[in-house]
Amino acid sequence: MIEFNPKRTMGWVTNKSAIFLPHLLFLIGPAVALNPYDRAKEHPIVFDRPAVDFFEGALLGNGGLGVVVNTRPDAIQFRFGHNNVWDIRLDERHKDGVGSFQELNDHILAMPESLDAVDEDDWYSDYRHRMRASYRNEYPRPFPCGTILFAFDRRDVELIGHQTSIQNGLCTVNLLVQGKPIRLEAFVDMDFDRVWIRLVDEHGDLAPSCFTRVALVPDPKTPEENFPQPIVCAMSSENGLGFRQILPFQIPEDYEPGNTHPKNRAFRTGVRTSLSLGKPIDEMNYSIEQGPSFLACLALEEGLASDLPMTGFEIPTPTPEAFREAWSRSEKNWKAYWNRSGVALEDEFLERIWYWNHFFYHCAVKPGVNCPGLFANWMYGDVGTAWHGDYHLDYNVQQPFWLAFSSNHVDKHLAYVDTLEKQWLPIGQTWARDFYGMRGAMFPVTLYPLQMTTSPYPVPPWGTMVNCTPWAVQSLWWHYDYTRDENFLRDRALPMIRQAVLFLVDYMSRPEATGERFGDADYHIFPSLVPEVYGFTPGFRQFNTDSQADLALTKFVFKKYLEAIEILGLEETEKELADSVRKILAHFPEYPTAISEREGKVFIAVAGENPEEVHNVPASLFNVFPCEEIGLGSDPRELSLAAATYRNARVEGGNEIVFFNLIGARLGLLDLDQFKRQVRYALLPNGACYDAVLETGGRYNDETEFDYMKRMGIWFENLALPAVVNECLVQSYDGTLRLFPNWPLDQNAEFQTLRAVGAFLVSASIHDGKIQHVQILSEKGTELRLQSPWPKGTRIDESGSEMLVEDEILRFDTQPGQVLEFRMIEKAIPEK
Repeated sequence: MIEFNPKRTMGWVTNKSAIFLPHLLFLIGPAVALNPYDRAKEHPIVFDRPAVDFFEGALLGNGGLGVVVNTRPDAIQFRFGHNNVWDIRLDERHKDGVGSFQELNDHILAMPESLDAVDEDDWYSDYRHRMRASYRNEYPRPFPCGTILFAFDRRDVELIGHQTSIQNGLCTVNLLVQGKPIRLEAFVDMDFDRVWIRLVDEHGDLAPSCFTRVALVPDPKTPEENFPQPIVCAMSSENGLGFRQILPFQIPEDYEPGNTHPKNRAFRTGVRTSLSLGKPIDEMNYSIEQGPSFLACLALEEGLASDLPMTGFEIPTPTPEAFREAWSRSEKNWKAYWNRSGVALEDEFLERIWYWNHFFYHCAVKPGVNCPGLFANWMYGDVGTAWHGDYHLDYNVQQPFWLAFSSNHVDKHLAYVDTLEKQWLPIGQTWARDFYGMRGAMFPVTLYPLQMTTSPYPVPPWGTMVNCTPWAVQSLWWHYDYTRDENFLRDRALPMIRQAVLFLVDYMSRPEATGERFGDADYHIFPSLVPEVYGFTPGFRQFNTDSQADLALTKFVFKKYLEAIEILGLEETEKELADSVRKILAHFPEYPTAISEREGKVFIAVAGENPEEVHNVPASLFNVFPCEEIGLGSDPRELSLAAATYRNARVEGGNEIVFFNLIGARLGLLDLDQFKRQVRYALLPNGACYDAVLETGGRYNDETEFDYMKRMGIWFENLALPAVVNECLVQSYDGTLRLFPNWPLDQNAEFQTLRAVGAFLVSASIHDGKIQHVQILSEKGTELRLQSPWPKGTRIDESGSEMLVEDEILRFDTQPGQVLEFRMIEKAIPEK
């Protein structure tokens, strides 16, 4: 809160010089003029010794191709992965035994009260076992694309360490060659799936080769039985070496060696050097002739096997001119990326994680390729393939895209939208029809970037979680709300939101979900599940009705559906469904509450639970986020209840480093020092954060290894960490801008073009405890609502007109493309 001195009042001016009002005015601080590219340059990721472990290596990528640069005392390794490259074998033999939701529902309802747990029922236990059969396979999964290795003689060369320049994606490996400093420079081409490398001396001039051999190493976890083995390619050019890996469509039981199934996919990994290859050590390992300079181009090609034959693998010639041209294109791409938004924070650590994770984000995701799975495009062996590396729709796949909106990288969200539309929606519709006997789409908890004909994980209870369906489509509304793109809303968002709404209406309108059982006139979500804690109970007698997660997400999607059809003028054509939605909302269950010893009345995840329960996600705070019913703009009583719930909540870690802390920021309660300590606790040597466990009592016990998820891969979900910082700097969830709502006033901060609801790009600075400069670009000409950071009675200048702050919310009509720029001044008032 800004302190107000009645002797000195604050105002704004709208140009670069002070406007002369009746009193003397003078500027306090500079306008926001930070350069995010230059700011990113201040935060290189440095490793000062050989990075032999996967998690010590430099992370690079172009949104499709992912590369981990590992270094050994005798070699440099480039480990390849790609969001499009998967082991595509899909076992759906469980499909015939899936049965129906009604059958499963009726069986659980009929379980005798004598049972303590549903697994004591033989039919249920056998059903779960059969439905899990497909998921027990190692496939489908992301498929690592091999390693390209450059070796040297340790008697002549010493590896010192590496540095990643995040402003442009340049990885520099520092070497001493016969005592003289030499650098290997490597970067991923942002337009093509290639890596360019060269050796330079301390002056930046090309340096002689110090490498003795180059090797291709197919992934060591490539299946050996009933699976094609990697084969050396016939290269189209000299000095090249490559291999081809077929990814068969058929499962092992159906696989025929040499088959040419039309759905088989493949990839080719290869390298071309500027120097001649010498004698072969083996078919994928060659010596390198020496020469006055060394450059190389490393390449990956992926697609249908029929389009990637054994011959014709052509890699560009690695000339200095080709290197410079690729570098120029890629650096331009990075500059455009950083130009979208930036921060300058007095808190160096928060600024660093903001820039580091934005760097990783650009490396990991882009439209036009598959949406990244759990571990994005960085993989090797078993790393990056846990839980099939798939899409978990109970927060994991959604969370990374929370960053896309506030950080003004909405284009990144299109990777999610495309995958949802092309791959998840068809199976969601099929699953709703065939298993549930309902309209619309029911999105299963686990999905792949493949064409599926049944749910790949129909295992109760988690295979029947309702909240995955509204959660799958929720961000489609955000995409509209942050951009006000009505074409997107009409053509892409609403059709998919409508499919979720159809299913949810049918689910809540069933006879089992209303009436006598509940003793009220409400429409219930029944059965219902709290994420990953209680599961089903015999007869659904406890914890299986109206979880907050199910209620809050369903209500969000219902309300946004109604808002969307009003915006698009579709009330008449959507009348039947809209009436059903309104009827349910008029009889919608309340969120469950309980009395806690610490905080008194609090929200809980589901009726009847102990408020001391430890959850894996903030299961009692979905109404704050992601569902945005409660926040700093709420009724004080609601806000107080949510704040008490936040203080009382016990979240075990592993799944909440972004989620829970973002909720804290939304409530203005996040302790940034504690947040930083948690990030440090989960920080890997490469700069990314893993899912680190924080406490026992929920799914974990005293024998749990608290870092058991550390070596699973690079957790894509945690790249959303900057979204927490963004919410501390500016919030707009309810359409009202709030500046620095969770920022300590004794710390200076600036931010540039963070995106806000209503299609506003907001820039602001705070210095010496005062908000000094604000610039807001209105992209679509919507009404601007700004919570005044100044007390009532303050005189401000807006667009050359002096006005008196009389309300807490300042309102301005805007035009598309209009920039509202205000600069804080001080007005000296004469002593009386």
